[in-house]
Amino acid sequence: MQKKIILLIVVFLANFSAANHINAEEKPKLNKGAAYHGKVIKITDGDTLTLLLIKTQYKIRLAQIDTPEKRQPYGNKAKQALSDMVFGKHIKAKIETVDRYGRYVADIYIDGKHVNAELIRVGAAWVYKKYVKDKKLFEIEEQARKSKVGLWGLPEADRMPPWEWRKLQRNKS
Repeated sequence: MQKKIILLIVVFLANFSAANHINAEEKPKLNKGAAYHGKVIKITDGDTLTLLLIKTQYKIRLAQIDTPEKRQPYGNKAKQALSDMVFGKHIKAKIETVDRYGRYVADIYIDGKHVNAELIRVGAAWVYKKYVKDKKLFEIEEQARKSKVGLWGLPEADRMPPWEWRKLQRNKS
């Protein structure tokens, strides 16, 4: 009888421990429309970063913009521009949605500045026409084009919007 009780206790503890382990690995979901404050701990490319909230990491895709891909002209400079603005710093991320890759899509703010718009202003990003909500971003992009800042200073042949470049790469495969 005593062996059965010990066995039941061991099984119970094993199940309890496994349940807690599973729950500990599940990330709390971020709410659409909510704003979160955290530290940027990684820059993946010009429009994607990793945000640390308490002890949980979240991949964030900047909303309304698109930056050159890593293998595109200006791709590394776009990544560096985002890094210069936010890496290692505390930011506010206002969540819009979750994309098909499971990344949170957000508007990013630092010291009251809209980082997404700043990337357009310095010529590191295009307005992502397919997803834009703030029409003022087009004016910012037009000014960057006229001033030939960032990617707008490249030869015209090197200024392919990333969504067109990705489509071309898919068609090559």
